[in-house]
Amino acid sequence: MDFAYDARTVELRERLEAFLTECVHPAEAIHAEQVAAAGDPWARPPVLDELKAEARARSLWNLFLPDPRYGAGLTNLQYAPLAELTGRSPHLAPEALNCAAPDTGNMELLAEFGSAAQRDRWLEPLLAGEIRSAFCMTEPEVASSDATNIATRITRDGDSYVINGRKWWSSGAMDPRCEIFIVMGKTDPDAERHRQQSMILVPRDTPGVTVRRGMTVFGYRDAPHGGHAEIDFTDVRVPAENLVGAEGAGFAIAQARLGPGRIHHCMRLIGMAERALELLCRRALDRVAFGRRLAEQGVVREWIAESRVRIEQARLLVLKTAWLMDTVGNKGAHTEIQAIKIATPAMAEWVIDKAIQGYGGAGVSQDTPLAALWAQARTLRLADGPDEVHKASLAKRELRRWS
Repeated sequence: MDFAYDARTVELRERLEAFLTECVHPAEAIHAEQVAAAGDPWARPPVLDELKAEARARSLWNLFLPDPRYGAGLTNLQYAPLAELTGRSPHLAPEALNCAAPDTGNMELLAEFGSAAQRDRWLEPLLAGEIRSAFCMTEPEVASSDATNIATRITRDGDSYVINGRKWWSSGAMDPRCEIFIVMGKTDPDAERHRQQSMILVPRDTPGVTVRRGMTVFGYRDAPHGGHAEIDFTDVRVPAENLVGAEGAGFAIAQARLGPGRIHHCMRLIGMAERALELLCRRALDRVAFGRRLAEQGVVREWIAESRVRIEQARLLVLKTAWLMDTVGNKGAHTEIQAIKIATPAMAEWVIDKAIQGYGGAGVSQDTPLAALWAQARTLRLADGPDEVHKASLAKRELRRWS
């Protein structure tokens, strides 16, 4: 395993660092001011479009897509250090580069499983950053950590499908530019457990679609995801050609979608932890308590040292996983994908928590990015499967080696 950056990664990393320094980090305060001035937590601040235009001008666009027909054609190992950098400003940088969830996963899904007509109608404007999308799988009435529980029905009726159900945590749906929902539901409740589900494309303006409310994350609107929504689908009728793939393929498609998404989240979490550690170090060198700088306090030095160790451990595991995904495929890297999904959010949550402690009251306020970073890291212990599900699956796989 060789994790050294190749020439292309080095060049892209340098350009991305310059973009973050010159454009993204200075825009963070402007973004917050524009959101506050709009009076609508889901409003789209103008600074985002300015950043996206600049990113395109610098050829920093769709870096996440490995298929050169649609994106930059980078391997997971090449993309990892770039995604890590965007994690330093997770509420702005990913979307500025058109690399923000849920659009990333939805674009990957359409590129791999969508028909030619579906790609023309929806993938192309998503690739261009002209629209946004939502992914509708989780439901309020069932334990969605087991995706086979979903109750939303997708029923064939002639040359149409009719959708009935309620979704929540539908990522992306609160963005005013969201135009398409990818909805997972049951087409055949009597089929084998993992063949009951299908995925279908539902334009936002379809009659019967009601966005009930936006869901906040520890009080935050979770901007890079376009906001999460609770949505009712009541006798929603769409053409049969809106089905993605075949009937009964929904669960398999969802798993294929979630693999890259999980590692992308973990890549960005490394960057989030790095920014928190940087902020902690700057605070420790600047702040005096009980006659000494915080940097001279033993407990603070322990936090800093432990943070560095945990970040480096997580980064190496993420890079190994990226390398395996490139060399043996997502199935061959299944164990490592689950391992990073367990370890990396917990690592970032711990590091950010210590930075918050170092800042005291400022750490939980809007005056630093730390509270928002912590909320995002904590949420990722639930998103794309909770810790407990991944641990149970990982333990089963480990036990099979010895049975």
